[in-house]
Amino acid sequence: MDKETLKKTVVNFIFKTLMVAVITLVLLIIMKTSAKFKTMYYKYVYDTNITFTKFNNLYNKYFKDLNINDMINKNNTKEVSGEKISYSKQDKYKDGVKLTVSNNYSVPVLKSGIIVFIGNKDGYGNSIIVQQINGIDLLYGNIENTNYKLYDYVKKGDILGTSNKYLCLVFKKDGKVLDYEKYL
Repeated sequence: MDKETLKKTVVNFIFKTLMVAVITLVLLIIMKTSAKFKTMYYKYVYDTNITFTKFNNLYNKYFKDLNINDMINKNNTKEVSGEKISYSKQDKYKDGVKLTVSNNYSVPVLKSGIIVFIGNKDGYGNSIIVQQINGIDLLYGNIENTNYKLYDYVKKGDILGTSNKYLCLVFKKDGKVLDYEKYL
């Protein structure tokens, strides 16, 4: 990155940071002086579920050109797979599908998104739920050896972890189970 581009990026970052600070201060002042606004604000913030998809759209609208990694020349590398999920057999299982895979199978991320759950799900074993950029929550069941944490961003093709013998997938949107056949 040349000096001029770096300078523009830093100035752009500082300007956007200052704008966020000003907006935050204005909101705090209004909340302090208006009980009605404070009640309305709390109701919206605590009663409305802001999904990753909405946040991602806002980020892309206002901050897409700002790439912090380019600014600090940080090189992040991850194991990436260009393939779809390879399986030998599929069977309907609970709310989704159970795919027969090889032992120690590297599970690729199907669509980019943010990890909103990591833990044990009844009947699915160790599971990871990725809220994809298209608004669909995808549960990957029977996942081992993951290097990801809650709220990590994963890109399509990143290796989520490994799976032995089978992999479960459940697709949901707005709490409703979707037909997995449309997404495999």
